[in-house]
Amino acid sequence: MEKNLHAKVLLVDDEDDFLKTLTQRLEVRGLKVTGATRGEEAISLVDKQEFDAIVIDLAMPGMDGLETLKQIKENHPEAEIIMLSGQGSIKKSTEAMKLGAEDFLEKPVDIQELLKKIAEAKDKRILILQKKSREEIENILKSKAW
Repeated sequence: MEKNLHAKVLLVDDEDDFLKTLTQRLEVRGLKVTGATRGEEAISLVDKQEFDAIVIDLAMPGMDGLETLKQIKENHPEAEIIMLSGQGSIKKSTEAMKLGAEDFLEKPVDIQELLKKIAEAKDKRILILQKKSREEIENILKSKAW
């Protein structure tokens, strides 16, 4: 998995040191990473640009990871979201999955596992966008009187 992934990732975590360290570790592997320290900031970024994967910490002050996930999914149902937690519970991970998270990883996160999950999220997102494009083309063709 050491090949460069070339994915755009939004990393959301209130711990500055963790955010900086993980950002550097991902960028070294060819990912373009945007960081956010609050849920509100993440939502604003997602509204302005597209990401192949969004990695959100579960426990954050103010708007927590679950609420951030919920709000992103409301406006961007195709968003591929991976949740991270240092104190994960089965209840919280189940709730995150019900809200639309693709996966749930424990901190300290294994970088290879995270890269694998980001690659899977990117692949799934590409398939969803291709399907959406095909459907739009089919609708255009059906609406034209050739």
